[in-house]
Amino acid sequence: MPPHQDSFRQPFLLRRSEWALVLAIVVAVGLTALLDANHSYATRPLESLRDIARNTALLGIFALGATVVIIAGGIDLSAGSMIALSGTVCATTMLALAPVEMMGFKPVGPAVVAVACAASLLAGFLVGTLHSWLITAIRLPPFIATLATLVGLRSFARALCESATSALTPTKSALVNVADPLFKTVRDNVWIPVAMFGVLACITWLILTRTVLGRHIGALGGNEQAARLAGIRTDNVKWFAYCFGAMTAALAGLFYVANESVSAPVNQGRGHELNAIAAAVVGGCSLAGGVGTVPGTVLGAIFLRVVIDAVSKIIKTGADVYEGLIVGIVVVMAVTLGQVGQMAKGGRKLLPGSLGLCAIPTLAILSGAIVAMTAGPRAGASVAGASVVLLWLLRAWENSRTPASSM
Repeated sequence: MPPHQDSFRQPFLLRRSEWALVLAIVVAVGLTALLDANHSYATRPLESLRDIARNTALLGIFALGATVVIIAGGIDLSAGSMIALSGTVCATTMLALAPVEMMGFKPVGPAVVAVACAASLLAGFLVGTLHSWLITAIRLPPFIATLATLVGLRSFARALCESATSALTPTKSALVNVADPLFKTVRDNVWIPVAMFGVLACITWLILTRTVLGRHIGALGGNEQAARLAGIRTDNVKWFAYCFGAMTAALAGLFYVANESVSAPVNQGRGHELNAIAAAVVGGCSLAGGVGTVPGTVLGAIFLRVVIDAVSKIIKTGADVYEGLIVGIVVVMAVTLGQVGQMAKGGRKLLPGSLGLCAIPTLAILSGAIVAMTAGPRAGASVAGASVVLLWLLRAWENSRTPASSM
């Protein structure tokens, strides 16, 4: 059975790896409740739930787009910049249509807000079309095409913001404040983005599991050449996947503007594309394509936000410094765990030869340094020493299995 077909089967509601994610989420919440000196989960449960729900919904909306792209065998590195561009298009459109109201922090009206939101989603469609054209017609690798827009879209968004404010307001600015009551309603009611995330997750699940297009997306990611020979219009499928990914990022950008009451292309959404990829990979998506599920991505987004929230509650001051580190470690661990079974079947080792010898102190120093920065030098030294011992035992176990596996 092709891998993409097997990945879409859900005989017991969730796959075994997804149940493991549920357990990991429960464990993370439990450890946070125990280690948090302020016991926030016990003293302010609703506030903690709202924070996690809001952040998970914002991440999950464009992580679903990343999931479709990854299952189709592609990658989109521009989601964070698309969020910034979407917010900028929304704010500058409202500024162009109602400059007096925007500068006076007054309501611009539902019609203007609707046009601005439609303009943002249109921008997402155009960026997705650009990606698919670069990949299918120009034959650029997806990594290169979306890396270019990762850099270019944010710069374009900033130039657009400064150009619009220079022409429509007395001073040029790299941000636009948004004070319309409709955006404030979205900001104050956390369940609006959560509901949007839930609806979008259901739509994505239906597309991937109940439509011909979904089967074509899986087939494309599983084996593009075979899909083309089977008569699938692979270029059109890629077009849909990249447009879907860009438009979900554009939708998330609208919620970021509402949440922060400002369009700030310099920093808004910066680095978020890696969070989306991390949520998809942790949820079971294979970067090789053809494998992944919507429930997995939803759980991956929840797990990622629970872990980040745990760090902020345990470390408190300066916790945001470690957010990128956490995302990187989670991605590496998720991919590594996904490869362990294949490595065992193929006779490959985690710590082979001279490279393995050099990797042992490298991993031990890294783990010790991370613990030392958060829990003190003594704890860091203990973790580094324990890591050396465990990794040596793993290497010895792998070497002991080599004769048996080669027979």
